[in-house]
Amino acid sequence: MTARPANAHQARLLRLLRDGGPNSRAQLGDQIDLSRSKLAVEVERLLETGLVVADGLAASRGGRRSHNIRLAPALRFLGVDIGATSIDVAVTNPELEVLGHINQPMDVREGPVAVFEQVLAMAAKLKASGLTEGFDGAGIGVPGPVRFPEGVPVAPPIMPGWDGFPVREALSQELGCPVMVDNDVNLMAMGEQHAGVARSVGDFLCVKIGTGIGCGIVVSGEVYRGTTGSAGDIGHIQAVPDGRPCACGNRGCLEAHFSGAALARDALEAAQQGRSAELATRLETNGSLSAVDVAAAAAAGDATALDLIREGGNRTGQVIAGLVSFFNPGLVVIGGGVTGLGHTLLAAIRTQVYRQSLPLATGNLPIVLGELGPTAGVIGAARLISDHLFSPA
Repeated sequence: MTARPANAHQARLLRLLRDGGPNSRAQLGDQIDLSRSKLAVEVERLLETGLVVADGLAASRGGRRSHNIRLAPALRFLGVDIGATSIDVAVTNPELEVLGHINQPMDVREGPVAVFEQVLAMAAKLKASGLTEGFDGAGIGVPGPVRFPEGVPVAPPIMPGWDGFPVREALSQELGCPVMVDNDVNLMAMGEQHAGVARSVGDFLCVKIGTGIGCGIVVSGEVYRGTTGSAGDIGHIQAVPDGRPCACGNRGCLEAHFSGAALARDALEAAQQGRSAELATRLETNGSLSAVDVAAAAAAGDATALDLIREGGNRTGQVIAGLVSFFNPGLVVIGGGVTGLGHTLLAAIRTQVYRQSLPLATGNLPIVLGELGPTAGVIGAARLISDHLFSPA
């Protein structure tokens, strides 16, 4: 993909076609503030670039039938979601539908060189499957703060060796296409906004509970990143005064008391102290414990596992309650690997938010689990790069 929209009107048309699929000129005209003659000129210019193609005749609205227009079907975007312990890579079509998706375990602490070797191998595997000959652009999510204009991680607490690494520049050279980089939870929010539970909501919070905890903040349909890219780093809000030490160097952070890593630690302690026969059995069988084991133990009715989930949900809910009172969102989405804990976790979070925030903020506030699971991040990554490419050069 070498062409870019020449102006804001063309960019708007491209995004409408991405988000709504093939559409007639007449229907596009209903959604964009242009005269019919001006709209016709902009559509013709886009047709000349090859970014859009004619797609047959539209249904009649009376009189002469209009032609449908769609994004060039050969466009392909690569979405990469790097988590603390795994990598998701997907290829999408121009409407951001996932055509192929691979997940593999990977420890982000092995450093950017090892991680990106695996990313490139996964991208090559998707290419080899026949889904695409190349990528028109790639979006990359990483589990830490990102200086967004440069695509560079900044002092990420759980990513040793990544501070200042030129992710965008390095991957752009390897992939041979434009690359954009963002925090992984921002991409989860964008994915849920595009194809998930937040499709019709302009202002919402997307809380990702995985190895760590973060929050994507969407204001009037746009991700809010803050001055330096660290907005939404709620895992390092103090939840317990003088509490446990955190990887960031402070004490009592939410992430230190409830996250995938914290839950695994607490489950191990409970098993070793004989407080949970179910967790002790799983520890003996597997040699270690994870949030998945806690979820399974809770599903089997284990009281200690249920208590661990409720306690973590209460602490998370306390922090979210403060965010709700401050931001007044229209929706709170809970996602990430720990959402396998399901409705026990969700109920604890809801209880705290509805109890602590003012009724004016919570009277019509849904707090729900994300719809897209592990595809939210890769769809959001594809959305990120398409937003960039569907903007005037």
